[in-house]
Amino acid sequence: MIKCIIIEDEPLAIDNLVNYISKLPYIKLLDTFNSTTVAIEYLKINDVDLIFLDIEMKDLSGIQFLESIKIKSKVVITTAYEQYAIKGFDLQVCDYLLKPITFERFAQACDKVNEELILTKSQSNIDKIFVKTEYRLEGIDTSEILYIEGMGDYRKIITTSKKIMTLQTFGELCNLLPNDKFCRVHNSYIVSLDKIEKIERNRITIKEQLIPISDMYNNDFYNKINTS
Repeated sequence: MIKCIIIEDEPLAIDNLVNYISKLPYIKLLDTFNSTTVAIEYLKINDVDLIFLDIEMKDLSGIQFLESIKIKSKVVITTAYEQYAIKGFDLQVCDYLLKPITFERFAQACDKVNEELILTKSQSNIDKIFVKTEYRLEGIDTSEILYIEGMGDYRKIITTSKKIMTLQTFGELCNLLPNDKFCRVHNSYIVSLDKIEKIERNRITIKEQLIPISDMYNNDFYNKINTS
């Protein structure tokens, strides 16, 4: 069951979303808010899976809301203004619904969120992966992985006890690893988030290894560590 809230200051828009939510059996509405500041206080003490967020709010705008607090919840923006789309996706929202919102489009967005939540849950439960080495499949406890480094055609997996070379691609390794515990930070590196010792000048330190954070992966990395 997806637990959601609505942050919206138009009564008709609220009624429309409440009606749509009632038609989807896997979503439960916890509360509605016509103020982003009040919603922030609610989120501090309540677990919410999904937020339906309007952009044009009277106190703190939806964009300011997303920029000002660490949000673990998935976010679907609901707005009449198309110009905020790019900014919304920069802030890692799941979907962007333009008013007037049809039920079909609403359901599509909710299905997408549901799939992402299921995937995240399944990945977070992974404690062992198997990677292809030259002659065999080798099991690795994900809790022991420090980082993965690209070396030409190979990827070198550095763990607390050994180093493993594999021809599997970064994309394949990302699909194997728990999404909430690992992050690609550079074309040549994946890091274990809980093994990071410090971050300075866009460089990560893990066991004296300096790992650069490239512009391509910068936003995703900092969003992950700010919500973990």
